[in-house]
Amino acid sequence: MTVPTARDDPCPFRSQHPLTQRARGVPAPYERQHAACYLCELVPRGWRKETLYHFAVEDREGGALVASVNVHHHAGTWGFGCWTVAEQRGRGYATEAVLALANWSFKGRGVQHLEWRAEAGNMDSWAVAQKAGFVREGTLRVAQTNSNSQRDTWIGALLPSDLGLPFALPYQPVDSDLPG
Repeated sequence: MTVPTARDDPCPFRSQHPLTQRARGVPAPYERQHAACYLCELVPRGWRKETLYHFAVEDREGGALVASVNVHHHAGTWGFGCWTVAEQRGRGYATEAVLALANWSFKGRGVQHLEWRAEAGNMDSWAVAQKAGFVREGTLRVAQTNSNSQRDTWIGALLPSDLGLPFALPYQPVDSDLPG
């Protein structure tokens, strides 16, 4: 696999955007070797080990990169990540891609719970997750470190039933989270 040069790539180093760097926790500045490591090592390893499935999202007309989505498995939990090219935000690309990814995960990978996490206050991420049907479940205090500071994390989930799909095993929700 070769990494395209800036001349060949219509949108090189998208991870230079400050919002992407803060929300995704990528190195700043995000340099070519970071992208090369991710694309040439981490993504192929994730597919081989079935722990990270990463997809580029292209527009239907010209095939230009508009977003990126992934579903990943860590510590017994399936989660997703996404970002949208700055000039393409607000057009529904991320929501459409997340819904496609969720359907693929539930139907094709047997995932039964897909988790969304974002830095508390990240309304752009919440807008995508909410439009895709995720239910916000709460705030985890001091659950991530970004930019050399500890931050709270919003957490939510999407279940197969939220998309009209069956569970692999019966689901038995509780009536209340806490006694009394």
